[in-house]
Amino acid sequence: MDLVIRHIRLLGDSDNQGPIDIGIKDGLIAMMGSFDGQAEREIDGSGHLALPPFVESHIHLDTVLTAGEPSWNESGTLFEGIRLWQKRKETLTHEDVRSRAEMVLRIQLAAGILHVRTQADISDPHLTALRALLELRERVKPYMNLQVIAFPQDGIRACPDNAQRLEEALRLGADGIGAIPHLEPTREEGLASLEFVFRLAEKHRCFVHVFCDETDDANSTFLESTAHLAMRSGLRERVTAAHASASAYYGEAYFQKVLGLLARSGVNVVCCPLINSAMQGRFDGYPKGRGITRIKDLWSAGVNVSLAHDDIQTPFYPMGTGSMLQAAHMAAHLGHMMGREEVAELVRMITIRAANTLQLEDYGIGEGKPANLIVLPGQDAMDLVRKQPGCRYVISRGRIVAETQPANSRLFIAT
Repeated sequence: MDLVIRHIRLLGDSDNQGPIDIGIKDGLIAMMGSFDGQAEREIDGSGHLALPPFVESHIHLDTVLTAGEPSWNESGTLFEGIRLWQKRKETLTHEDVRSRAEMVLRIQLAAGILHVRTQADISDPHLTALRALLELRERVKPYMNLQVIAFPQDGIRACPDNAQRLEEALRLGADGIGAIPHLEPTREEGLASLEFVFRLAEKHRCFVHVFCDETDDANSTFLESTAHLAMRSGLRERVTAAHASASAYYGEAYFQKVLGLLARSGVNVVCCPLINSAMQGRFDGYPKGRGITRIKDLWSAGVNVSLAHDDIQTPFYPMGTGSMLQAAHMAAHLGHMMGREEVAELVRMITIRAANTLQLEDYGIGEGKPANLIVLPGQDAMDLVRKQPGCRYVISRGRIVAETQPANSRLFIAT
């Protein structure tokens, strides 16, 4: 064996089998059980939890680490964030985007994230951000999987040149394309933008990742249209609706209709609890909306829901650490998901369900699968979400790519 992890427990082990050993050979999980042989390297799992790597299903790597440039978003609103980003992207260079994005990918790697779906704003004639992120995708391929979605931040109907840029993005190798229908000039233009994106995606059989109803307006109903187009096009599980904040404001009868449509369509929904709870509700009086889509109702109805970090120090959100457990912790509070099974589901939303969103193959821990896994201290999912521990080990393709030493507190009090 190349590597053996001793005395490790699997998250969600319902049979209470206790600690096992995991043997890794040639980048694959070769055995799970009790190993009596020798390995080139052994690590002590110390009874910690092993789980498949975290998956970031929605982030903007082109905007990371730009908070305060050219100035801070003092109102905290989406509209000020967009204005600031429009100014900042005037100064974008290839190296600027690549270096900031790579710095954050390293932070994510240490946090146990091995799969990332990033947006790339294509609202500039040179496609600077897209080209930089496509280059970075190849650069990190030996240890991370990066999907790049061409995102028309300024709209498609509002910025007609973006239609051609989306096609160019696919020619250059983008994994998918998106739309932002709720920010088009009218509802009719929003629907037209969705129709265009789905026609293009049908042609190329690529992913569709829609910024969908990121607003507190109950009249923003593009979630329904996205689900319908996913079924009509046959793209179904290759379609993702991100944010869907307006659904929290829908009347119950209409929400139940959309809920059934989503469940039948196979569309994935990504909730971004950190940024949406900070940015939504800015125009509400009291009581203020919670700002996030109805996670629990979607999950209970059979919709594949994942959680995302979305932004890390950007004009839209000045905070962010990259920890997927931080996103799950916020979702537990805002989604009223404090039951043990609900908390376990939140962990699935940053692992298995997020992997479904990205349509990952061979994801998970099992003999014969790629040796991609993380080791964290804790007893169960509740421990992970409550404490948000750092990853003790991050293993990619059988190789330890990150290790975090646990904090050691010393108390100086009389006993």
